[in-house]
Amino acid sequence: MMLLSLKNVTASYGPSQALFGVDLDIGEGEVVALMGRNGMGKSTTIKTICGMLPASEGTLHFAGNDLRKLPSHKIARLGIGLVPEGRRCFAPLTVEENLRAAARPGPWDFAMVADLFPRLAERRDQTASSLSGGEQQMLAIGRALMINPRLLILDEATEGLAPVVRQEIWAAIARLKRDSGLSILVVDKTLRELAAVADRAVIVNKGTTVWTGAMGALTPELKDRYLGV
Repeated sequence: MMLLSLKNVTASYGPSQALFGVDLDIGEGEVVALMGRNGMGKSTTIKTICGMLPASEGTLHFAGNDLRKLPSHKIARLGIGLVPEGRRCFAPLTVEENLRAAARPGPWDFAMVADLFPRLAERRDQTASSLSGGEQQMLAIGRALMINPRLLILDEATEGLAPVVRQEIWAAIARLKRDSGLSILVVDKTLRELAAVADRAVIVNKGTTVWTGAMGALTPELKDRYLGV
């Protein structure tokens, strides 16, 4: 049984339709890469899953719940942790306050997040605004984990970061896959790193799912047609 299932989902920003038929499934403990060129509907799909943009048509189910009937805060409480594009940490709050603000009962607590990202423990009393971009990204991931999610969604989690920090983030994602049993939906442009952690890929093009399959089945033709610049 799939944990998350989207079937023929459409969505619009006012009069402008952005999704024209997205199909996407994620099983328990599975890592799925949501791929496509910029502006093809990846972030819009995430917003629709999280209830920040209503679906016009189609079905969205998570753990047996109809997401179309729920506001975004109730969707989060079902166990969907979002790491949004741009991080969006609470700038005036300290690292520890950012994490505790999102905390819900479960195994993920400050100590576990600090074990995943030791830098956050070193900076627990610093405000989020004083952190580097990479540290803020670690904080955003830690904050999403503190809700103790069943599904973690990472929207461009390594974009704009220094190479050494990107590798830390990818190592953390690989560790989550190996040790946590979390389902993960990840959006990123780096094929090599995605191939190392993702079980399957879903490609969207112009708001429609055009291909789904194992990462190893991505041919050069598919990459050139849907992912190339």
